[in-house]
Amino acid sequence: MADMDAGAGAVTARSTSVTSRSLAVLAAFESTTGALTVARIAQRARLPLSTTYRLVHELEAWGGLDRTADGHYQVGMRIWELGQLAGRRLRDRAHPFLQDLFDLTHENVHLAVREGTQVLYIDKIYGSRKVPMVSRVGGRLPLHTTAVGRVLLAAEPQWFVEAYVERELEAPTDRTLVDPDGLRAAVAAAAHDHYSITINQMRVGSCSIAVPIVVAEEVVAAIGVVIEAARSGEARRFLPLLQSTAERVERALAVPSAWPRHPARRIDSH
Repeated sequence: MADMDAGAGAVTARSTSVTSRSLAVLAAFESTTGALTVARIAQRARLPLSTTYRLVHELEAWGGLDRTADGHYQVGMRIWELGQLAGRRLRDRAHPFLQDLFDLTHENVHLAVREGTQVLYIDKIYGSRKVPMVSRVGGRLPLHTTAVGRVLLAAEPQWFVEAYVERELEAPTDRTLVDPDGLRAAVAAAAHDHYSITINQMRVGSCSIAVPIVVAEEVVAAIGVVIEAARSGEARRFLPLLQSTAERVERALAVPSAWPRHPARRIDSH
């Protein structure tokens, strides 16, 4: 099976244009949260090492890449800022309703989209409760470890889901669901129920519940609430508020949702 981590969005070097090679360098950072060496960038971009060195230095000067203290490279703030522009309409339209959701629940709430094989958080409102969390605005987490991620993964074509569950998956906790059959069933349940609940998947002590935001019959984002795992039995009571919030965001985007909002069976991963 093709390595999604190494090649999900990689641009091959068949084109000789400077633009395509620069894009290949940037695409090397898809599906990774860490910094890369120039040699690793060259390998993932399928470019000669000398060419990669030159492009990396040019992108660093422009602000597209940042050099770490150990000589590795990571995506720079300029790329992140440009990415923020792409999600600004969704974030701006959704934020007032996320604020309302927070005011009603006093829990941590967030808005996320899929980016490659990861969840990208584009908005978040923090509650006062101390819940083990790692998500942050602009941060990325594996799709399978969060409720928003599973909702987003459930909206993808079956071939994508199959490729995802069969890859080597990160297990941030000893309870993270990485078994292909188990994860396949959890994603299928999320597709059927239109919501997901995860417990102790990204951090021990954390529980999340999420629902999709649907635009023109396509899932474009997900809204989630995060609470303590000790209160996981309460998670489902947030479902009506989440569904109502999603519907308000969809109306704000001026496109009605075709997805039903009825609660069905709960998707728990302990």
